[in-house]
Amino acid sequence: MTYTFLEQQHIMSQSVLQAFGLTDNTLQMEAFGSGLINRTWKITTEENVYILQRVNELVFKEPEDIAYNINLAANYLQQHHPAYKFVAPVISNEGATLVYVKDEGFFRMFPFVEGSFSKDVVETPEQAFEAAEQFGRFTKLLSGLDIHQLRMTIPSFHNLTLRYKQFMIALEQGNKQRIQECDALIKKLVKHSTIAEEFKKISQNPEFKLRVTHHDTKINNVLFDEHGKGLCVIDLDTVMPGYFISDVGDMMRTYLSPVSEEEQDFSKIEVREDFYKAIVRGYYNEMQHELTDTEKNAFFYAGEFMIYMQAIRFLTDHLNDDVYYAAKYPGHNYNRAMNQSILLDRLIEKENSLTTLLTGNFF
Repeated sequence: MTYTFLEQQHIMSQSVLQAFGLTDNTLQMEAFGSGLINRTWKITTEENVYILQRVNELVFKEPEDIAYNINLAANYLQQHHPAYKFVAPVISNEGATLVYVKDEGFFRMFPFVEGSFSKDVVETPEQAFEAAEQFGRFTKLLSGLDIHQLRMTIPSFHNLTLRYKQFMIALEQGNKQRIQECDALIKKLVKHSTIAEEFKKISQNPEFKLRVTHHDTKINNVLFDEHGKGLCVIDLDTVMPGYFISDVGDMMRTYLSPVSEEEQDFSKIEVREDFYKAIVRGYYNEMQHELTDTEKNAFFYAGEFMIYMQAIRFLTDHLNDDVYYAAKYPGHNYNRAMNQSILLDRLIEKENSLTTLLTGNFF
């Protein structure tokens, strides 16, 4: 839906746009993208096109920390890698990249990258390769940035030790009826607790390095050009210090199967080997000189790590009466947990073939 300048006042106050110097009475505003966290609009003026976002303060408790991290990355890349395509935020009239408007919230604006597009679903191994290469390049180019300068926009976001502890607490204090109904799935996920134990070892192993990590590597956070080549990564709200298994694991969780976590026909869930190879090769192309030998041996674990963590997070929320992930129908989060549990099964079933696939001269 497209709004004129006057009509958009029903959505937000005029002062939001004025804060970024937009006073063109002929501008158009339309809802944009498929993101579920922040609200996003495309703003078209006679001269330029922008992306405007309102930051979700329920998810990001300190929006200023997001702006700080993005500015830190932008300044570093501009100084050390000026040729890199980085979509830096627009500066407001007051010289800030984040604007607070009373009764409206926090807003930021980015230039729209003409000739680019994003995808909601990864369709080919080539797209998976391009995306993985872009996420690997982003981390590699920021390897010289002191990660201790970054702020944690979502503390313990991919801390599997914490997520498993929360799962255990839900088994003790959660909805008793749901706990009983989910007994088989609970036992299955508890049996895979070695994945959580391995993460605890990783977090204590100096061979696993904390790096500037994106933490949300779904395909729609990559911009492609008209030829299908990756341009850059976007949506940097979750850029924080992290392990490479977060980014690689999230790509495996969301790219390997032809269906998403919302699929209820579990027979459609599979792990596509050509997509797995594309993810690893694309990321490794950029990160091969950054990763330690120990990390290079953890690509398969990255998939286990992220899929398992998401499975227990969905089930934990189901046992806690759906307080975090919105449930659109009864048992929604249980079905999501089942979906991810089966995806984990499909991955583990192919461990030998997938690890063999990457032996020889790959590393």
